[in-house]
Amino acid sequence: MSDAVQTQSNSKFKKRVFSGIQPSGGLTLGNYLGAVKRFVQLQNEEIETIYCMVDLHAITVWQDPEQLKNNTRQLAAFYIASGLNPEKSILFNQSAVSEHAELGWIFNCVARMGWMKRMTQFKDKAGKNAENASLGLFGYPALMAADILAYHATHVPVGDDQKQHLELTRDIAAKFNHDFGVDFFPMIDPVIGGPAARVMSLRDGSKKMSKSDPSDQSRINMSDDADSIAQKFRKAKTDPDALPSEELGLENRPEAKNLVAIYAALGDQSVEQVLSDVGGKQFSEFKPMLVERAVETLSPITGEMNRLMQDVSEIDRVLKDGADKARAIAAPILQRTYDIVGLLRPERS
Repeated sequence: MSDAVQTQSNSKFKKRVFSGIQPSGGLTLGNYLGAVKRFVQLQNEEIETIYCMVDLHAITVWQDPEQLKNNTRQLAAFYIASGLNPEKSILFNQSAVSEHAELGWIFNCVARMGWMKRMTQFKDKAGKNAENASLGLFGYPALMAADILAYHATHVPVGDDQKQHLELTRDIAAKFNHDFGVDFFPMIDPVIGGPAARVMSLRDGSKKMSKSDPSDQSRINMSDDADSIAQKFRKAKTDPDALPSEELGLENRPEAKNLVAIYAALGDQSVEQVLSDVGGKQFSEFKPMLVERAVETLSPITGEMNRLMQDVSEIDRVLKDGADKARAIAAPILQRTYDIVGLLRPERS
C-alpha cells in the first residue's frame, strides 16, 4: 500500500462476511475443508454472511456454456448440502447481480497496472503464455475487490493463496477513499485458519489438492462414494514412521501432516488434540480411523447434493431469492459510489 494512503478503522461498518468459489467444476475435499466448512461456521456465529458462486470469474478462462450453468447449480447444491442455509446466508451467483461488474469497472480505474503485474496468481495461471491470457484474467483482482466491497464486507474467509488479492482489495479501497476524500469503503480483514485451511494432495504432500491434477488418486472428490473415499485414503502416500504426540513432530513430514490435518478438520479438532489421541500409532491403524470419519462426514453431503441436482428448479429459486437480497445491499452502495466519483446515474427502482 502507498505510504500516502492511511488505513481506517472498521468501527463504523457492520460486521459482514463475504466469500465465493468459482463454479468451474470438480469440487474436492479441499473446497469443503478449505472454504465451505468455514463458511458454515461463520454463518452459525450469527454474523451476516453472503456467499457467492463467482461465475464471472470463471469465464476469465474459456468455459463450456452448458457445463458452466450445471457447475453453478452444482456448487449451489454443494453450499446447501454442506450446511449453508438460504434463510441464514445470502446465496447467489455473481452474474445475477450487475453491481459486481459495474463496481469492478470503477475499480479497474482505481487500481494501478503495477499492482496487477505483481499478482502471483496471474503469473501462475497464465504461465509462459501470458500474452494470450484474457484481459479478464489479468484484471481478476479488481473484480474480486468489487465482489467484496459492493457489500461493505468487513471479513473474508479465504485460503492462503488468496491473501495477496485481499491485500490488493485493501489497497483499492484505501486509494479510492484517499483520492475522493471519503471514508466510504472498509478495510477488510481476511479470515484464515483451521487445521486444514490448505488441503494437500494425497500423492504429494507438498502440492495443493487440485481438480486439475491428472491423478484422480490425488484428491477426494465431493462426488466420490464411500468405497472410493476409503480406497483413496488407504492408498494415500505416507512415511514409515509412527505418528508423533506433538505437532512439532510433523515438521518435514508433509504427507503425515496433511492426513492429520484432514482428520482434525473433519472432526472439528485441533491438530494438537488429534496427536494427543493418536500419537504412537502407525498409519495402518490411523488410516481406518480417517476413512471412517471421512465417510461419516462426506457421504451425507454427497447424497444431499445428488438429491438437490435432481430438481434444479429449487436451486434456481434459492439463487434468485439470494440475488434479490444481495442487490438490496449492493445497489445503494454502488449508487453512492457513482455519486462520489461524479457519474450521473439515475437511481433504479
